Amino acid sequence: MNDRTKGSLFLFLAALIWGSSFVSQSAAMDYIDPFTFNACRSFVGFLVLIPIVYLFRISRKKTAPLSQEEEAALNKRSVTAGIFCGLALVIASSFQQIGISMTTAGKAGFITALYIIMVPILSIFLGRKIPLIIWISAVISLAGFYFLCIQEDLSMGKGDFYCLICALCFSFQIMTIDYFTKREAFVDPVMMSMTQFFVVGIISMILAFIFETPVPSDIVKAGGSILYAGAFSSGIAYTFQILGQKHTSPAAAPLIMSLESVFAVLFGWLLLGETMNSREILGCFLVFTAVILSQVKQTE
Repeated sequence: MNDRTKGSLFLFLAALIWGSSFVSQSAAMDYIDPFTFNACRSFVGFLVLIPIVYLFRISRKKTAPLSQEEEAALNKRSVTAGIFCGLALVIASSFQQIGISMTTAGKAGFITALYIIMVPILSIFLGRKIPLIIWISAVISLAGFYFLCIQEDLSMGKGDFYCLICALCFSFQIMTIDYFTKREAFVDPVMMSMTQFFVVGIISMILAFIFETPVPSDIVKAGGSILYAGAFSSGIAYTFQILGQKHTSPAAAPLIMSLESVFAVLFGWLLLGETMNSREILGCFLVFTAVILSQVKQTE
């Protein structure tokens, strides 16, 4: 398996986990508020990744040992990268939660998915040439999200605007990961992810105490959802994102990750008994088609 295929597989698995976690995220909202949930799940993700970072370090010391200076430089770059990624992620996730509370889930999903267009545009400003097949794939994918998510008019409200900011912040998070894993290639992806969630956890906790009233007993009631979302959706899936983007074009990566919404619909059908109409099935087909097209051999 070559690096490009491996990167695509990591991103596919991340999207699969994110899609499956929508069920637990929805269940948690019955007990706790968004910032409290984001704080708890992020700290769980942080704790899950601590032993993984340790094991990765032991393995690397056996295969490719570093000097004390190189180890310090690696730690500094990885933590710096994680801080920047965490800042982008906490802003994106916060605006998404606020936006969802003011608009329909369908419109929120569609507007958030606009990052598949924003990332190629941002890439142009960073001097990257975007293959025509990526633009075609992005347009097809947007059409798919329209059929998958939009069942009402396209008027822009305050919640829609917040979701648009969310999409832009997710774009910056994706581009930040691309920058640090490729241009600053000597980073520890797992430590980078661990730092990212520590940052998200701290900031979300502060926001929770400012805007919400966290109740320990309610957090315990949502414990199962928090553990699943924290361990899998945060700890594992976002680490897969970093590992995957290291070997994937920054323009193609969002298309693969956008399968998250398709998997959310599929898991809703499988686990919650939700149904899909012909319009939604067409949307899923278009998004899958776009992702497959995006994997056509490219020259960057």
